[in-house]
Amino acid sequence: MTVIRGHWSLDDRLERILREVPFEVPADAAAVTVRLTYDRSQGVLDLGCGAPGGFRGWSGGARDTYTITADWATPGYLPGEPEPGEWQVWLRLHRIPPQGLDFTLEIDTAPAPRPASEEPPHGERPPRRDIPDVGGLRWYAGDFHAHTLHSDGSLTVAGLAELARGRGLDFLAVTDHNTVSHHPELAVAGRGIALLPGQEVTTDRGHANVFGDVGWVDFRQPADSWVQHAERAGGLISINHPLGGDCAWLQPLTERPRIAEVWHSGWWDRRWGAPLAWADAWRPDLVAIGASDFHRHGSDGLPGSPTTWVLAEDAAAAFDALAAGRTAISAGPDAPLLLRLGDELLALDADGLILVRPGGARQVIRGDRVLLPAAEGRHRLETYENEVMALCA
Repeated sequence: MTVIRGHWSLDDRLERILREVPFEVPADAAAVTVRLTYDRSQGVLDLGCGAPGGFRGWSGGARDTYTITADWATPGYLPGEPEPGEWQVWLRLHRIPPQGLDFTLEIDTAPAPRPASEEPPHGERPPRRDIPDVGGLRWYAGDFHAHTLHSDGSLTVAGLAELARGRGLDFLAVTDHNTVSHHPELAVAGRGIALLPGQEVTTDRGHANVFGDVGWVDFRQPADSWVQHAERAGGLISINHPLGGDCAWLQPLTERPRIAEVWHSGWWDRRWGAPLAWADAWRPDLVAIGASDFHRHGSDGLPGSPTTWVLAEDAAAAFDALAAGRTAISAGPDAPLLLRLGDELLALDADGLILVRPGGARQVIRGDRVLLPAAEGRHRLETYENEVMALCA
């Protein structure tokens, strides 16, 4: 076993927030296990791993131990042969107090037992809402932001899929922090819901989701490189929770992405108009999406709180619909809904709410299923207290 002890100062953090602590892996290594200890009451160190071949995993502040073997790895890390040579423990100095922070790393290359896994029970999906097709396309309900054990969530991929399916969702983008270790599980874990690949590129100055099977996006690089990576690989990028407290968007960008998570589960009081004002200021053709940012029960929103609706060929084509701007958002799968049907709007379960048109004109909705003429631009439903209940592109 290798033991490394050290101390990080606040000056170290300001000089360079991401540090690589090197260690050697011998040719006969059966596994790589890293254990990090420090006083969590004093600060936060985020944890990851690099190897001679590049990225091997990230768990941020969610874990203090990881193991990598040839055929399995701790969630958040990539399985594969522990190649010999110089590896690095990645440490992001997320929170360092003025007096600094001592740390200890214990590194072992002995064989490690594989943990047992359990599959969640398979329940019934709620019935779909009665929404007409539009030119051969259908409106599908989903969520573009959720986490699993592969970062700081509490559920397995299969467990998350079952929860989202039971909530009545048709698709879910699984967007664990700074890793793609969850991607291989998506195709086999869906069981009645389309699980879509994503990565939440996470820094202390803003988060962005990169959607699509585009490979690992290097969060250590400037945000412009994330945009370029997504475009080069045929993916999409979304600005996440731009007004989200200590993870609000503060990253400089040469070109502003068109997609943004305007409605986040952290929008506790939807009478507060700042998210809509931010969206209007970001860029005029912004495509708004909503996201629960689900991590665990009792934290954030459940999957589909809010729900993003996409007009697509099928649920698996949600990213295509997103790229085309065919989206709408509701507070939940069964909440009041406003959808575009060609040149008309369909207001569902919205009796007594107020339709706000792009130019500011308002009218009261009378009835639970109402068709109205559509204009160019974003429409929304509000209560009489100006609480946002639904958005429609």
